[in-house]
Amino acid sequence: MLLVNPYLNFAGNTQEAFNFYKSVFGGEFATVMKFKDSPEAARTPAQDQDKLMHIALPLGNNVLMATDAVEGMGQKLVVGNNINLSVSTDSDSEADRIHKGLSAGGTVTMPMAKTFWGSYFGMLIDKFGVNWMISHDANRPG
Repeated sequence: MLLVNPYLNFAGNTQEAFNFYKSVFGGEFATVMKFKDSPEAARTPAQDQDKLMHIALPLGNNVLMATDAVEGMGQKLVVGNNINLSVSTDSDSEADRIHKGLSAGGTVTMPMAKTFWGSYFGMLIDKFGVNWMISHDANRPG
């Protein structure tokens, strides 16, 4: 089943925001990963090691996800780029098809590839300026 979930970017206060969302919606975090706990830790500036690389809060059949935008890694938060639509597919081939289709006339920011967290994953900005994250992961949710 194809799923589309919001993926939010914050300027260093993702944990605070998600504790707030959890207090409103309830539930438990499915994933909490800090930059220092990832294979990207060596590339992450010391002051950003404790920031969140990924957090996921299941909401019914959907998942609200987010990250801290780390300027030292080339990520600059600008209102308008702080929201991505995350599409979860049932296969790598479906992920390829959707990534290729949405990127027509747009910009691929990360080609589809296997990742260290186990997903087949890619990112793009479509020709209308919408940020998309496409993935196939047999171990859903977020």
